[in-house]
Amino acid sequence: YVIVYFYPKDNTPGCTTEAIGFTGILPELQKLNANVIGVSPDSPESHAKFIEKKNLKVTLLSDLDKEVLKSYGKWGKNTFRGKEYIGVTRSTFLINPDGKIAHIWPKVSVKGHPEEVQKILMGLKN
Repeated sequence: YVIVYFYPKDNTPGCTTEAIGFTGILPELQKLNANVIGVSPDSPESHAKFIEKKNLKVTLLSDLDKEVLKSYGKWGKNTFRGKEYIGVTRSTFLINPDGKIAHIWPKVSVKGHPEEVQKILMGLKN
């Protein structure tokens, strides 16, 4: 399984909480044969600093041209605190070993989200 989560920006409060959350349960996810990949439009240098600063164990991919974000439908118009902007829609995809999407979290609230993903993955494995 591959857990692909899309997030807006390195070193911001919600994104940090989410990355630390996935890092914290990564050993359990790996026991379930799952890898975690975070994707944002940040640069590889930004990701390297974020990983080092927060001691992250998840893989972070740079999507500078936003091709991956767009292909998953996660780059576009959003609203935050009543204001519209163009950016990343925080979301997660669980992809099974056959490369098919097994579960989608279209709009994520970061608190408790990694554990929710783990719970769904455990259900699929049983």
